Amino acid sequence: MRILNKKLITLLSLFCILLFSSCEDVVNLDLETAEAKIVIDAELMWKKGTSGNEQVIKISKMAPYYNNSVPKVSGAQVRVENTDGDVFIFNETTPGQYVCTDFVPVINMTYTLFVTAEGQTFTAAEKLTSVTPIDKVDQKNIPDFGGEDIIEMTFYYKDPADEKNYYLTDYKSEFLLYPEYVLLDDELFNGNDISTRFSDEDMKPGNTVEITHRGISKSFYNYMKLILEVYGGSPFSVPPGNIRGNIVNTTNSADFALGYFRLCEADQVSYLVK
Repeated sequence: MRILNKKLITLLSLFCILLFSSCEDVVNLDLETAEAKIVIDAELMWKKGTSGNEQVIKISKMAPYYNNSVPKVSGAQVRVENTDGDVFIFNETTPGQYVCTDFVPVINMTYTLFVTAEGQTFTAAEKLTSVTPIDKVDQKNIPDFGGEDIIEMTFYYKDPADEKNYYLTDYKSEFLLYPEYVLLDDELFNGNDISTRFSDEDMKPGNTVEITHRGISKSFYNYMKLILEVYGGSPFSVPPGNIRGNIVNTTNSADFALGYFRLCEADQVSYLVK
């Protein structure tokens, strides 16, 4: 009986070793690959306290899941026009990156994007949306479920009365792998002071958190809301391949580009955690 038990224990031990060692094997799935769509990352952001003259548009293509690099689209023609007829040319400075140094931002002005790339033409239009400034930033310690207190940071701003406003805020810091994004509309806060809170268990004294607070259009708000619902708080950790933005392919309407052309005024604050 003892010999049988010993044999049984040995067999079970060997089985467990094989089981756990097999769990460490890397399995690459044979995923289907479709034709790579063009991705146009076109956020023209006018930061308060700057001229807003320098703006960047990035153009790339979707890559297969296991690729470690994103294919850049070179040789594109990129321009933006406003309703006054002013034309702003974006020149390629590095592969896939197009820069304009004489852009003129005007609140509530409509701008139209034109991109010609790889024999196709894309266009989109959007208004430049304003934002109220951040009044102050403070912090406090709050209890955490783990038992230790964590730091909660809060920034404050005044919402304009008698108008509908939409906001997109992102937080960047060395303890965040990707920026954290937060959407808000003023349906419940119209004309009031608004406080927006942010906390993370990895946020420690000495960290610097960069807050970028944007005013955005309703249509871009709806787009980002859908992305955040699908991909969580880090929308650009996974390409939003099945969510369509406002960029239209005028050469072939079925082959639309990914991304969203948006123009935002923003207030940016760098806060040193105490």
